[in-house]
Amino acid sequence: MGQLTRQHDWSKTSLGTPDTWPQSLRTTLSILLNSRFPMFLFWSDELICFYNDAYRSSLGNNGKHPTALGQPGALVWPEIWDTVKPLIDQVLAGEGATWSEDQLIPIYRNGHLEDVYWTFSYSPVSDELGQPAGVFVTCTETTQQVNTVKQLRLSEQRFQNLVRDASVGIIVLNGEETRVTIVNDAYGRLINRSVSELLGKPLFSVIPEAEDVFRPIIDGVRLSGEPLYLNDQPYFVYANGDKKEGFLNLAYHPYRELDGSITGVIVLCQDVTEQVLARQRMEETQRQLQNLLMQAPVAVAIFRGPEHIIELANQAHLAIWGRQAEEVMGKPLFEALPEVKGQGYEALLAGVLTTGEPFYANELSALLIRNGQPERVYFNFVYQALRELDGTITGVIVVANDITEMVLGRHQLESGETRLRSLVDSAPFPIGVYVGKEMRIQLANQSILDVWGKGTNVIGQLYADVLPELAGQGIYEQLAEVYTTGVPFHANNQQVNLVIDGQLKPYYFKYSFTPLYDAYGEVYGVMNTAADVTDLVLAQQKLQLSEDRYRLLSGDLEQLVQQRTEELEAANEELAATNEELTATNEELLATNEQYVSTNEELTESTHLLSRSNHNLEQFAYVASHDLQEPLRKIQQFSDLLKGQYAEQLGEGVSYLERMQVAASRMSTLIRDLLTFSRIATQQETRESVSLNAVITTVLTDLELVIAETEAKVQVDPLPTVLGDPMQLGQLFGNLLSNALKFRRPGVPPVVKLTTRWLATDHLPPDVKPGRAAIAYHLIEVTDNGIGFDEKYLDRMFQVFQRLHGRSEYAGTGIGLAICQKVVINHGGAIAASSQPGQGATFKVYLPV
Repeated sequence: MGQLTRQHDWSKTSLGTPDTWPQSLRTTLSILLNSRFPMFLFWSDELICFYNDAYRSSLGNNGKHPTALGQPGALVWPEIWDTVKPLIDQVLAGEGATWSEDQLIPIYRNGHLEDVYWTFSYSPVSDELGQPAGVFVTCTETTQQVNTVKQLRLSEQRFQNLVRDASVGIIVLNGEETRVTIVNDAYGRLINRSVSELLGKPLFSVIPEAEDVFRPIIDGVRLSGEPLYLNDQPYFVYANGDKKEGFLNLAYHPYRELDGSITGVIVLCQDVTEQVLARQRMEETQRQLQNLLMQAPVAVAIFRGPEHIIELANQAHLAIWGRQAEEVMGKPLFEALPEVKGQGYEALLAGVLTTGEPFYANELSALLIRNGQPERVYFNFVYQALRELDGTITGVIVVANDITEMVLGRHQLESGETRLRSLVDSAPFPIGVYVGKEMRIQLANQSILDVWGKGTNVIGQLYADVLPELAGQGIYEQLAEVYTTGVPFHANNQQVNLVIDGQLKPYYFKYSFTPLYDAYGEVYGVMNTAADVTDLVLAQQKLQLSEDRYRLLSGDLEQLVQQRTEELEAANEELAATNEELTATNEELLATNEQYVSTNEELTESTHLLSRSNHNLEQFAYVASHDLQEPLRKIQQFSDLLKGQYAEQLGEGVSYLERMQVAASRMSTLIRDLLTFSRIATQQETRESVSLNAVITTVLTDLELVIAETEAKVQVDPLPTVLGDPMQLGQLFGNLLSNALKFRRPGVPPVVKLTTRWLATDHLPPDVKPGRAAIAYHLIEVTDNGIGFDEKYLDRMFQVFQRLHGRSEYAGTGIGLAICQKVVINHGGAIAASSQPGQGATFKVYLPV
């Protein structure tokens, strides 16, 4: 501090430089700075602060040092100024020195305000004229001593409170006569006495019945000076004619005076009667449980410790092992059953013993030596950690069930099932088995999966969920009637519309629904066999069309009939051969099914890895739709020639030509839409930055005439830029905007809004499943005020050829929304819709950010 004092810039203070200081100040500072006793000095009217090294520690870390040096006292000690300023004024007024002992003066140090206790004196320092010019402070911090005294007092109070309020009985017995000098209520309650009945009296004068048991114990501790601990010690006393008895945990300690002499015994008593009785009951329960386990029909065993010592194994478990009790009890498991070692059970048991996690196993096998012969045994079992009351794991309890006969029987059954399934899977025509009233698919061979256009994951699903497009075609009702009545159903050349690769297509089948019976004669399912006769039916239709065309052009009816007859006879022969093959296979399947049902086991689920190639089908649709345009053009050209050159000869036949032209035009539009749909499905993915603002501008330009005619208002928010194919995105929004304008309410101008917002992945609706994962999606909503629709048709809207209105009301082919869905899927997104009849519709397009 001497160096800091000399280096301080005193010229900036009211004292001036040290060479101008009075001798009284210099002398006082010399005493202060050279003293090892904490000292402080206030000088002049501003009470400028000085202090020495011994005082620094009282200022703490991050406190007032060294900024206090040379500063006015009011600035240095604002937190205590109201306390010390009157003392300073008293000294400077000539009223003499002050003395304060263990005075609480909180000061700011160590980064916060602390309660600090001081013993200090304020003394006057006179200048050369003999007038008080400063205050000399000598001080000692007594915080630690004060806190120690407080702690001692607190400890004493706590001890008294502890004895008084302790739930454990405490009593101090003095001398040979065991006089009670300290006792609490808890001890009194143990012997049904009050504290006043015990205090100051020899203990055994109050409870003489306990003297024979407890006096030798107390005398032994007092004389030997060694503590003694007793657990579960029985005791009894008499009070008011009643006998109270129980169990105590006791701790006896010699009671020593300050000089170390033993004058008595302090006793701590804890009532453990309930715990002892509970343990006794538990031990009795354990004995009963052990007897129960030994007689249980389920195999039970207990292994103790890391060596898995066999502590218990009931008769059922011994039967699994093929051992007698004397061969295994008390031995390590893998010593008693050496053949089990190396089969993986060591790791399982060690895992349960180490982690405490149970292990469950079904149909686990083990090779055992039973009755001297090796046997493969199958069983279900549980390894459960065996814990003590404190939670310590000391062993493993095993509960097992021998299922060897059941497993071997099922293996035989599965072998029969395998043969049956092999027969079904190799059948050259479709076969399916549906069980239960809900018609859950239990079996479907590859032929029927090819017909359905589904993958191999249909097993276990409901027939109606796999083929929802059959609703309204009468097939669900046919299945229900066969299941209910047990009467088979047969259909010939029946048209069935199936959705293949997103398109609803007509097929023709000869099929049968045959009831399947269980061992009790009840129908448990339906077998479906079928033959695809689509080519034959289409050939017949083609012959009919050819006949009509040639009759119109050449009138050669007899030749047509002859040709058609020959083709039909050939088709019928082929169909008859197929029918014979189908009938024979049906009979074989029914016979095999009856043999299988006799085992009272239902067919289990089976899957086969083969799916139809969507790419090939879509490529076919593209080629077929392109090639179909040519004959349509010829129909339109020939009808124009007939109408132009032979209108008078045709007479009323002109109206038929006109209807044919309208149908051909509609067919041409349909093929164009189908061609568009196929092109989107088959073309290679193009990924480039596409401004949706530019796409919408182009679409609105194309729809400019329709917008003007309908007086529509189209409001478009600024749209984002996405990765994708600009042509496909144009078709997407072109179809959505075109539909919004087309399905308008009569007499109400259309209002269409395009809005967009950003949506995080975790905020997507649960039913929206985008085609590609992304951290966020652009949600673009196309909202109109049109006729709307009932949301019960949502599952149909995005399917090919699905229409909610007749062609006479609204033109279209039913492919537009299917194209929209295909485009969105190609771009890794999703599309959804919501509406109410008469309240407009909203289509929501989700595209990855």
